[in-house]
Amino acid sequence: MTHSGDPSGPLQYHAYSRGPRITAVETAIPSDIMPGLLLLRIHTDAGTVDGEEVIGHGETYYIPEAASAVLHDWMAQRLLGADAAAIESHWRFLFERMTAFGGVGAELRALSAVDLALWDILGQLTKQPVWRLLGGPVRDAVPVYNSCGGPLYGIRNTADGRHGAGWPGHGDPGKPGPLEDNWACMNTPGDLAEELLEEGFTAMKLWAFDAVYRETGGLRISAANLARGVAPFEAIRDRVGDRMDVMLDGHGFFGLPAALDIAHAMQPFRPLWLEDVLRPDSIPAMTEFRRGAGVPIAVSEMLVTREQYRQALHGDAADYIMIDPTWVGGISESRRIAELAQLYNIPVLMHDCTGPLTLLSGLNIAGAVACVTYQECVRAHIATVYPRLIDTTVVVNKGQISLSARAGIGARWQPSLFSHDTRGYRISRA
Repeated sequence: MTHSGDPSGPLQYHAYSRGPRITAVETAIPSDIMPGLLLLRIHTDAGTVDGEEVIGHGETYYIPEAASAVLHDWMAQRLLGADAAAIESHWRFLFERMTAFGGVGAELRALSAVDLALWDILGQLTKQPVWRLLGGPVRDAVPVYNSCGGPLYGIRNTADGRHGAGWPGHGDPGKPGPLEDNWACMNTPGDLAEELLEEGFTAMKLWAFDAVYRETGGLRISAANLARGVAPFEAIRDRVGDRMDVMLDGHGFFGLPAALDIAHAMQPFRPLWLEDVLRPDSIPAMTEFRRGAGVPIAVSEMLVTREQYRQALHGDAADYIMIDPTWVGGISESRRIAELAQLYNIPVLMHDCTGPLTLLSGLNIAGAVACVTYQECVRAHIATVYPRLIDTTVVVNKGQISLSARAGIGARWQPSLFSHDTRGYRISRA
């Protein structure tokens, strides 16, 4: 492979001169399981370790076709033939080239997937879990909460009857049935709270105002719709009292006046936090919202750069910082953002309402960064979707997920997902 720039520079030297080489970049989109998800495998010439071939596994979510194109048509030029263990060198090189033309859309999602896969490779090479390589453990198990989505959250039916990726932040209302938590949290919230407590969950997040936005927009909100949105929280408090912590995710749907009305209406139910009720377009507006809300505010899975998080922290816009590892630049950048929040004494939340490696990445970060407070999970995905994607069973025990002792990120994609018959399958070789 050839590359531009000074071949004697530190980025090029460390990327091309040491360690096992990257031999192939392989992607697939599991349309019949989770159509918004991009699966990545990075192959190496390192052979096998403990009987398993050294292959890095990564993912990102939303616009998978675009992220795949970035990986194969652009990033592969840097990666193929290069040192598979040079994580920071590859991260800096690709990030710095991306920022020449913006670099916060499909490019940053693609970089996130690469970063996960490279950490997975390093873990396999050293026979260590990623949390150990990051300096952990700071805990043996990570507290989790249930985000009340159903098995088909993030999936929509297309005009020809197939499954397609859902619109970001637009979940379906669900239907009665097992694990249909999006339906249950609005229709039988007390029953759901009791069921979750029996399973060991002590915190749950609801999307109780989504339907209000879809029906009326987010610029203002009526008293009737306020009452409708807080009704599930009232039912939960009536049924289980304070045994269950509750949170609200607004998916960024509301303008400042409506967001403040929602926050004030939520005060009697003592939420652990409100998340993305206000769209994070303006840090000053987010700061004003936090000052007027009267309840803790979480900011925000919708931020994607460290500078955006720095502005939110410096602007006193957040009581909690939420990070998605497969959107902000992978495990490497998630840790940097989390440690930035730690300087401000702001606790960190790891986001996951997407694929299993996002969850496992967050758990690895939480295992090494002391200020991580919670890891989000969707029990419906853990039970019904993730077993079709990975070779590991995720277990929630007493509201926690234990750190994995497995080398690398903690799971591998099911090999059958990588087939020439799979939608979006591509492989680029050195």
